[in-house]
Amino acid sequence: MKKTVVLLLGRKGIDVQKFYDGISNKNVTLIGGTNLEAVKLAFNKYDVKTAIMGAGIDIQDRLKIIEYIFEVSQSTSVHMKDWDSGAAGMMAFVDGILMNY
Repeated sequence: MKKTVVLLLGRKGIDVQKFYDGISNKNVTLIGGTNLEAVKLAFNKYDVKTAIMGAGIDIQDRLKIIEYIFEVSQSTSVHMKDWDSGAAGMMAFVDGILMNY
């Protein structure tokens, strides 16, 4: 079975292996990034089905990322984490989204 490609975006970067070890669904390929350039690289290389962004990325940068994703894909979903749960809430947020993939 082909794995779903998931792009994880965070202001300070993403420890992809740590997230993979911490999520329930192992039928995904995780890619990390911090900015629009990383998003463009990911979309050029992979068929990204889901993008998940932490709240620490500047709002203007997040909007540019969302705009780019929706311009290049009609099948990618975008999820944005809340600010209040902080960095500690990212793992649970990602896991919750990916449980049904």
